[in-house]
Amino acid sequence: MARARVTDLVVVLPGIMGSRLADADGGAVWDLSGADLLRGLRDFGRSLSALRLPKDIGDGDPGDGVVPVGLMPDLHALPGVWRPVDGYTDLLRWLERHFTLSVSDNLLTFPYDWRLSCRYNAERLKGRIDLELERWRASAPERRGARVVFLCHALGGLVARHYVERLGGHEITRRLITLGTPHQGCLEALAALVDGGDPVGLGPDLSRFARSLPSLHQLAPDYACMAGPDGPVRARDLPGLPGVDAALLADAARFHADLRSGPSRAELLVIAGAGQPTATAAACDGDRLTLLREADGDGAVPREVALPARAHGDGEGEREAGAGSVARPAAERFTEPFAEPVAVYEQHGSLQNNRAVRVALQGLMGHGRDRTGGPADPAARLGVRAPAVLAAGAPYEVTVTAPGEGLRLMAQLRPADGGRASARPLRGLGGGRYSVSFAPPRPGPYRLTVGPVTALVTSLTQRP
Repeated sequence: MARARVTDLVVVLPGIMGSRLADADGGAVWDLSGADLLRGLRDFGRSLSALRLPKDIGDGDPGDGVVPVGLMPDLHALPGVWRPVDGYTDLLRWLERHFTLSVSDNLLTFPYDWRLSCRYNAERLKGRIDLELERWRASAPERRGARVVFLCHALGGLVARHYVERLGGHEITRRLITLGTPHQGCLEALAALVDGGDPVGLGPDLSRFARSLPSLHQLAPDYACMAGPDGPVRARDLPGLPGVDAALLADAARFHADLRSGPSRAELLVIAGAGQPTATAAACDGDRLTLLREADGDGAVPREVALPARAHGDGEGEREAGAGSVARPAAERFTEPFAEPVAVYEQHGSLQNNRAVRVALQGLMGHGRDRTGGPADPAARLGVRAPAVLAAGAPYEVTVTAPGEGLRLMAQLRPADGGRASARPLRGLGGGRYSVSFAPPRPGPYRLTVGPVTALVTSLTQRP
């Protein structure tokens, strides 16, 4: 099949933890993926003191010599900071196969120090784009009018959006495509800050490290998601919330307010995960978060907050809407007719490698307007609930919701190192619910795939 012609510069930004980090001597300080993940996590505590950021760093550089050196190629995770995420190698290869793109030419990757603030990394992105776009435009006469297409996963979307909307990037941006970006933040980040610790005894306690990160605070929810004495409130307005750095959380609020402060002048296209039970409201119970409500989403980011919030000032409308409500997205904020997001039944960590996402990208990456991407087959509309991290010796329990009875569904648990997979049929429980239980797997990282033969929903899991 002929590759679709792309004359623009395409830039891929990963999510949090999705960039490999090295020290000043080139030694890896964060590069744990695939089969090396388990062993590396057990030794990761040695790197924590060097990677933890100083208090009040703001948008600055810690001066510790840590530099980003590339995208994570395979399954990676830091339990207690973020859930497992698949790598980006397959996405880059797919882009090269289907478009006239090359990673050595007009397909850029932008690894960044994901510990630091989105503002800091957006400034770095600006410097890189200024150089690379000039180079690309000068390389051939037909490229003189080239612009930039951003393809961003999760946190990468906030970095790119700050560049586009606050640093003048709209002038050279054709479109900004986000996959599972929590434009209004999400409880997954707040839970990492509040709960902290070592969730299943892997060894290093990541609490102090996680709580030093401006990026993680900027991923925390910027909507009224917490139960307060008089109704739902934002996390920053709840006194005594443990684990968070109040100054970093207040600064994160200013970051989101800046993004809401005016109309966007570049086209923003959103691809959001759907159908997966996703936390959207919580209460603080001692030093832990207690889930109050789940909503439709990708397991980490509720579908509603994968869209930017309305620029409504102080957010009073959110408080009036009820516990756990989120601001309704405002179509009038965007140039071009802003459609509903492309919704695909997928988990957050695998959106970049989902087949339906790639169908949508084939339309979104060019100048066409095809936004289709969701599965047509009802048997592909699956919601998967499975533990992201499992204690050693525990059985692996999977529950699936589907829009129908009598479906023939299969679950496959495969070691990330490519070892032999274990596959089992799901048992119908009635009411569109199905389940399967795997015997306790051996220690290591795994991928879980659930679905009929023609359509799969992938949920990533990582085990000690």
